[in-house]
Amino acid sequence: MVFSSIIFLCYFLPLFLLIYYFLPKGLKNYFILFSSIVFYAWGAPQFIFILLASTFIDFYLVGAMDRTEALSKKKLLLVLSIFLNVGLLAYFKYANFFVENVSALLTAFGSESIQWVEVLLPIGISFYTFQTLTYSIDVYRKVHAPLKRVSDYMLYIIMFPQLIAGPIVRFNQIADQIIDRKETMSDWIIGLHRFMIGLAKKVLIANVMAVQANEIMGSNDFSTLDSGTAWLGILAYTFQIYFDFSGYSDMAIGIGRMLGFKFPENFNSPYTSKNISEFWRRWHITLGSWMKDYLYIPLGGNKVNSKARLYFNLVLVFLISGLWHGSSWNFVLWGALHGTFLILDRLFLINLLKKLGKGLSIIFTFFVTMLAWVLFKIEDIGNALEYYERLFAFDFTHFNFSGGKEFWTILCIAFIFSFWVLIPKIAKLPDLIYEQTYSDRLMISMTMLCSFLFLLSLASLSTSGFNPFIYFRF
Repeated sequence: MVFSSIIFLCYFLPLFLLIYYFLPKGLKNYFILFSSIVFYAWGAPQFIFILLASTFIDFYLVGAMDRTEALSKKKLLLVLSIFLNVGLLAYFKYANFFVENVSALLTAFGSESIQWVEVLLPIGISFYTFQTLTYSIDVYRKVHAPLKRVSDYMLYIIMFPQLIAGPIVRFNQIADQIIDRKETMSDWIIGLHRFMIGLAKKVLIANVMAVQANEIMGSNDFSTLDSGTAWLGILAYTFQIYFDFSGYSDMAIGIGRMLGFKFPENFNSPYTSKNISEFWRRWHITLGSWMKDYLYIPLGGNKVNSKARLYFNLVLVFLISGLWHGSSWNFVLWGALHGTFLILDRLFLINLLKKLGKGLSIIFTFFVTMLAWVLFKIEDIGNALEYYERLFAFDFTHFNFSGGKEFWTILCIAFIFSFWVLIPKIAKLPDLIYEQTYSDRLMISMTMLCSFLFLLSLASLSTSGFNPFIYFRF
């Protein structure tokens, strides 16, 4: 089940909210947990028991780790907890990748390939694995005390607003809210508006971009593709992935807000970045900060003895980031490309871009980001290279693309909403929309706007069966 589906919007969410608000405080967490189990089991019933069992075991492992006095035993229990969670991720997400590559190697040397039953991927495993890791590591580091009830820990991991696609919520950010929180009318209104805006971004923009991105970039043969159409394809995908994922994050943050939870922000106008380093402070913020605090800094971060080790740390983190997104070589290359540009930023690129000025820096960074998305979208490396060839073939002689008025209109809207913060007079508008409190006038205006967007989104979903979600597979 995804947020942008009729069954969720018209049945699951209204019924959930209705029951939730009439329940006494002591039962609310249990009801969220029960609803989250139903939500997950709806799409992946065969994996819900694995998820519940692993969280149950992990809770008691971390509890024992916290209670023990001996440092050696404490470390052992931490390693067991990490091994449990990373081991499940490695098996379900990377076993097929490993076997395929080993088989290819064996075949190349004349041996028989490995016979293997393909492992199915549990929905959202990359996201909730990172959250389980923050629990054991934060408790080990004494950042926060462990939860006292296993049901509270299960709620933290399985909570349906952020279960499938984030944002990645660290344990120390939400632990106190699980135990005690208050839902105010202001939270409910702002959360509802945030949800509706996210739904509109997903359905009215991302889905329209996805039609053309899939049509142009979904082929296995790009030999006849002209350069103009190729650029439109990657441009459509660039906006699809942003409005798809940021829209889903908005919906998650909005539902959480309605329940009294304050989830961290996940996007901050990333396409206005002036370099790739800044891009990663604005894109998928919770993943970037997780990688920094739980991987990059433990590796030594910036405090290393040589630049070679610093660059190694950067590349390693982004190789892992690429693999986190998907178990195929295109994601590894995508991560390596971003890691390379982070090194170039530190060597000379940031200083060079500053000299070029803000406008050219943004254009250059957007161009690099867009080119990198080719590797993210096209899994076959040969096909990706062929697509790059068509982009730079400068073949504009037989441009015959016609996406229709809807595509061109939505493309213009996507441009506006991706870069509108660069316009001084409206730069504060996004912050105003997400204000902590509303004036009566703003509340009425926002309610009317969001209700209109919600009805448009519902109408679009009811008349079209096309509703892809890129990060659903991660």
